[in-house]
Amino acid sequence: MPTTLPARGQSKDQVLATLKQKHANDARWKDGRTFSLVYFAGDEVSALVKEAYGEFIAENGLSPLAFPSLQQMECEVVSIAASLFHGNEQVAGTMTSGGTESIMMAVKTAREFGRHVEGHQRPHVIFPKSAHPAFDKAMHYFDVDFDHAPLRPDFTVDVEAMARLIRPETVLLVGSAPSYPQGVVDDIGAIAALAKSRGLLCHVDACLGGFLLPFARKLGRAVPTWDFEVDGVTSISADLHKYGYAAKGASVILHRTGELRRHQFFTYGGWNGGLYASPSFCGTRPGGAIAAAWAVLHHLGEEGYLARTSTVIETTQALQRGIAACGLTVLGAPVGSVFSFSSSEFNVYELGDAMDARGWKLDRQQHPPALHLMVTPAHAPVARQFLEDLAACVSSLRRGEPAPEGSAAMYGMVGAVPDRAQLDGFLVEFLDGLFPRA
Repeated sequence: MPTTLPARGQSKDQVLATLKQKHANDARWKDGRTFSLVYFAGDEVSALVKEAYGEFIAENGLSPLAFPSLQQMECEVVSIAASLFHGNEQVAGTMTSGGTESIMMAVKTAREFGRHVEGHQRPHVIFPKSAHPAFDKAMHYFDVDFDHAPLRPDFTVDVEAMARLIRPETVLLVGSAPSYPQGVVDDIGAIAALAKSRGLLCHVDACLGGFLLPFARKLGRAVPTWDFEVDGVTSISADLHKYGYAAKGASVILHRTGELRRHQFFTYGGWNGGLYASPSFCGTRPGGAIAAAWAVLHHLGEEGYLARTSTVIETTQALQRGIAACGLTVLGAPVGSVFSFSSSEFNVYELGDAMDARGWKLDRQQHPPALHLMVTPAHAPVARQFLEDLAACVSSLRRGEPAPEGSAAMYGMVGAVPDRAQLDGFLVEFLDGLFPRA
């Protein structure tokens, strides 16, 4: 039924009551039942983030002249990130609205570098098949040529295959730290060395790991080198609204030099509305997201991040041990807090449906079929219950008992369709149904 603007406004209490009612059927992330999308660091951090965001809810980071406080906070956030990622005083960056925008800015920078420095009319980018689809989105939006590099059996990118894909127009190589599907860290050292030897840029997508891996390493976790410590890495993306525990949407894109960052900017001096200069993709830049990111970094400090990272890593390891004890297989060698698991005995999607019926929300993956977990501090109190429910669901499937109806049929159908165009058409229809016409 079409919705029209109410003739008369409702009271604050009415509006808030309706919002809470709408919220009731959403994913239960606060109690640890959801393993993606939300990164909850506790009520105290959440309250601070809300208050800081509210303090700057009306301000627009597009104009540093009007709001110098936002410009200062953004510079401090970028500087903190650079120091965590072994950057020096030459590193330059900006905040963005999230990982997709940060990745798009890395690609835009590479495209402009390729055109204006290297003289390539059609710059070319190579990124792993496991890289976030935001790279594919950036290629589509910015009309950049690209190749997907294949993966090794351990799910890291095949750097030798990447080398064979390099062509005269190639400007950028990409690695993930870690990749989303299996949580493995690509061989950034080898990728960066290859890039440097060919005079190419090298981007590390650390949207997931940027604000977790440095602290995991300080805690003694074996973390491969992946940041500006690696010679040849020229840019890094890292999300503050993931393991930085900031409000959405907040991310950073960092470049090894200010000269590289200049290729990210967009300027237009011919508009009759005045001079226009934008550092990133968005025009309006929500001041609340900048302030909330600054606030949580200063509130938690190194001690707070170390404590939460310790909880996350310990919980992740406990979950992986319990999953293996159920006879399931953790894929690859995940480094941080993100991993997936599968089964050689039964349809793992049916296991996901059985867990859904018990109130858990696990993401599905394909190529190979797997279930995916992204662990946060919210999962520590419920890890034991999760493993108990998982064991019960595994036992039920082994006995041949049918799983509840869910996504298994859909993923089975998708896996049987070899034509990507058909799958894309299916997804377009799906989105069209989610966002109906007025």
